[in-house]
Amino acid sequence: MDHALRRERLDERLRELGVDALLVTRLPNVRYLTGFTGSNGQLVVGANESVFFTDGRYEHQSSREVPDVRREIYSETFAERAAAWGRAAGVTRIGFEAAGLTYKGWSDLRDRVAGAFELVSTDGEVERLRVAKERSEIEAIARAQACADEAFDRVVLGGGVREGVTERGLARSLEEAMRDAGADDLAFDPIVAFGEQAAEPHHSPTDRPLAPGDVVKLDFGAIVDGYHSDMTRTVALGEPRPELRTMHDLVAVAQRRAIETVRAGARLAVVDRAARGAIDDAGFGDSFPHGLGHGVGLEIHEDPRLRWDADGELAEGAVVTIEPGVYVPGLGGVRIEDMVEVTSDGCRAMPRSTREMVVL
Repeated sequence: MDHALRRERLDERLRELGVDALLVTRLPNVRYLTGFTGSNGQLVVGANESVFFTDGRYEHQSSREVPDVRREIYSETFAERAAAWGRAAGVTRIGFEAAGLTYKGWSDLRDRVAGAFELVSTDGEVERLRVAKERSEIEAIARAQACADEAFDRVVLGGGVREGVTERGLARSLEEAMRDAGADDLAFDPIVAFGEQAAEPHHSPTDRPLAPGDVVKLDFGAIVDGYHSDMTRTVALGEPRPELRTMHDLVAVAQRRAIETVRAGARLAVVDRAARGAIDDAGFGDSFPHGLGHGVGLEIHEDPRLRWDADGELAEGAVVTIEPGVYVPGLGGVRIEDMVEVTSDGCRAMPRSTREMVVL
């Protein structure tokens, strides 16, 4: 991954922002621009050079991971060191990530730089660079997805969905299987919901046991080399109620229609509308309360956001989820989710696991 080129692209944006440099404090953005994987690191891009800041715990790690950037190791607060650097560099205006500083962090920095240079709020500058993925990033996401696919095969198709297993127990089995498949970590805590509890879009697993006729909604993902995967499948233990089969068929149609609209340049709201229209027409519009999908990469939820009120277009190389759902309290819910890579003339689905209503 060419971190130097990424920093150059960001540096080219500074004049348009009207700042001498940009202070990057959100860790996913720091990693994107430097390769640093620790828990404390900040980066300044601009003012004729990039400077990476961290504390003594990461002196040796950062020397390996950030060898091509001047490093400042501090024992005082970051605000003090950043202010000292700004004065020495002679900057007059420095941008900062509005979403990357707490109010206290901003206040400390403001107090330290008073009279030396001006702080200018910015929003989403690095995140916009991250939308279109490089080939190496897509390959990392694909490896993470392969871990999730293997877990689905091993746990769901391999006998783990059985009468009496609890939601928590099945979630633990998925976690273990993803790690055994090579995942560095979990993309998020798995959502495992049985029967009527599948009507909650974001359900936390409980000790509820699985019974014949229950649907099983599974939303899970892995991390490999910092990149996430995300998928949802809805299966059943024994034949489900006819209404649930109808819901699954509807969600499958809605997902297919949305995927057919995905291509570089497609309007985000139009892609959402393709799925939402199918569900609306079937009379379940109020039962699809969330957006159609989101970007996936160094974060599990990142730009772009596919929603009914979204502005903007899909970029070639973006990886987004397509995840329509229908949820009926007292009955259950169905969601089918796939990540797709946006191409110039369409898209490529990344999960290989079946989307069908598998009856176990």
